[in-house]
Amino acid sequence: MRLFVALDLDPSIRGRIAQFMDGVRGFAPDARWGLAESLHITLKFIGEWPAERLDELKRVLVEVRGQPAEITFSGTGFFPTPKSARVFWIGIQAGPELASLAEAVDAATSALGVEGEKRVFAPHLTLARTGSGRPQRASSDRTNPSFRRLQEKLAAMPAPAFGTMSPREFFLYESKLLPKGAVYTKLQSFPL
Repeated sequence: MRLFVALDLDPSIRGRIAQFMDGVRGFAPDARWGLAESLHITLKFIGEWPAERLDELKRVLVEVRGQPAEITFSGTGFFPTPKSARVFWIGIQAGPELASLAEAVDAATSALGVEGEKRVFAPHLTLARTGSGRPQRASSDRTNPSFRRLQEKLAAMPAPAFGTMSPREFFLYESKLLPKGAVYTKLQSFPL
């Protein structure tokens, strides 16, 4: 099983993001665009996990304690840099509660042998990818023209704002990779 832990989006925010994606998708037609219904805030990517240990994982996640965080979705950006953009994302602004929740999930899963995070938690919503989609900077920082037209259009627009939410639960998801893209299934919710 391929698993991750994440927060879901409020339906109103998801709807505004879907409308935005529909409006800008044509400016980067070669990108692999995600589906609005699949958007989530990843707290921890677990990766492959044996089905026979699923209950063990759920037991440690039940023990995770977090505080509801006010999360605002606004602005856009590109990883790793605008010049060598491989990932197009929406920004997330939140108080320290969100990072604390991600750290608590990381600590709980690390206790079961999942590799701990080495990078600082940087929440965002990935809308589209090009190439491998991995936000790694090549030593040459080569130009990637795939998002150039989209970047020009976004520069001429005010920064988009999609709303604010305060989630009361997080979820364990299973990710199944299919030829048309990943399909996510909620396996269990955990209250904050």
